[in-house]
Amino acid sequence: MQTIRENVGALIASGLFILLSMVAIYFENWFIFLVPAVLFVVYLAIYHTKFVFLFLLFATPLSVNIEEYVDGFGLFLPTEPLLFGLMLLLLMYQLRTSIVPNYVFRNEIIWAIAIYLIWIFISACMSSHPMVSFKFLLAKLWFIIPMIGFGTLLFREIRYIRAFLWLFSIGMILVIIYTVTIHASYQFGEKESHWVMWPFFKDHTIYGAIVALIFPLLVSLYFFKKHSPLIQIVLLSMIIINLIGLYFSYTRAAWLSIVAAGGVWFLIAFKIKFKYIALTAAIAGIVLFFSWTQIQFALEKNKEEHTTEDFGKRLESAANVTTDASNLERINRWSCAIAMFEERPFFGFGPGTYAFEYARFQEPENLTIISTNFGDGGNAHSEYLGPLAEMGVFGLLTTLLLIATIFYKSITLYNAWPEEDKETKIILLGMILALVTYFVHGILNNYLDTDKAAVPIFAMCACFIALERKLKMVTK
Repeated sequence: MQTIRENVGALIASGLFILLSMVAIYFENWFIFLVPAVLFVVYLAIYHTKFVFLFLLFATPLSVNIEEYVDGFGLFLPTEPLLFGLMLLLLMYQLRTSIVPNYVFRNEIIWAIAIYLIWIFISACMSSHPMVSFKFLLAKLWFIIPMIGFGTLLFREIRYIRAFLWLFSIGMILVIIYTVTIHASYQFGEKESHWVMWPFFKDHTIYGAIVALIFPLLVSLYFFKKHSPLIQIVLLSMIIINLIGLYFSYTRAAWLSIVAAGGVWFLIAFKIKFKYIALTAAIAGIVLFFSWTQIQFALEKNKEEHTTEDFGKRLESAANVTTDASNLERINRWSCAIAMFEERPFFGFGPGTYAFEYARFQEPENLTIISTNFGDGGNAHSEYLGPLAEMGVFGLLTTLLLIATIFYKSITLYNAWPEEDKETKIILLGMILALVTYFVHGILNNYLDTDKAAVPIFAMCACFIALERKLKMVTK
């Protein structure tokens, strides 16, 4: 019966495609061709959802924001229409047959996501720009619902988790090759590094964040099992291309996030107990507190600028809070976020409203050569201070709860996974370290409101939920 329905659907879709094509040719209106294309995608989504979902993972790094071409309307193509359509399809399936298993709703990651979304809704109701905030909430829903819903169904098989890592990484490698090729034509200049990834990425910071994110994924795929020589060469080539892209992104936060991931790998690989980590952190905090005056003097002497192309000096410039315009502007945005929080500490100004409100919170002494009086420069440059300003104290707490839950569940899952299944453990570790790169980078920038970051992160959450269920079934 299912096959008959699929064949009938294919015949109807083919007939409509031919009919509309004839109409388009007759009237010489080529936009009519979009209608059969949309119908074809709808057909695929209904009868071959798995392939549409996998295509979405591949297409995410390659998506283009049409805001670059249409003023005042931001939409990533083809990913966001596909995500929205998959969300509606999943909700219809769920209402009719409840396809998402009950164990998904019992997972702590889902609880943390639910609390996070509920607070977004509550703060959106109190927003200074309700339309902006509810659009923000809708975007969050179409990022999260299809990735978690269809992801937990698909990722019950480890081969589809590998497919996710391969597809997303290949899509990103294609972007890196494109970016490095364009950048090379400008002799890898620092100024050009800010925009050569266009139209796939807005600037070098989000580009660098996703380049860093796929590095642990590629390494985990390489060590996943003994590959054939051809696959080994392909993966090594992808890793080398990734490192080249990372270097020429000139993104200091991305470089540092890889170092942080290496530190977390050391802690996990050598099974360092939490009490020792906490003790080390406490000692470091005490030393920092009593040495703060000397540290301030040292920071004030640092005059290295982020505009240099020298790797070592560029890293040094990360601590330049005296003359580096990028660092000073980030401090300006953070100061505005804190001031916004102080004015509206409980509900904030509303999700997605920072860019519309921060201008009047800029202090003259914090303004830089790249500041704008109209406050049209973007977001809070922090995955943590942004929610604090936009959604108040509970916005920050729900964000931290979500991040802490993801890491707690994923690391616990890694530790509980049977040692004899080393292949899955390697994949788990790769995803954990990929998340470390992003959320460390999130101290300095925030991109979870874009498909580039949200899709892989919530896809990895779906992997953890699916694998936890598999582990429980195996150990029963």
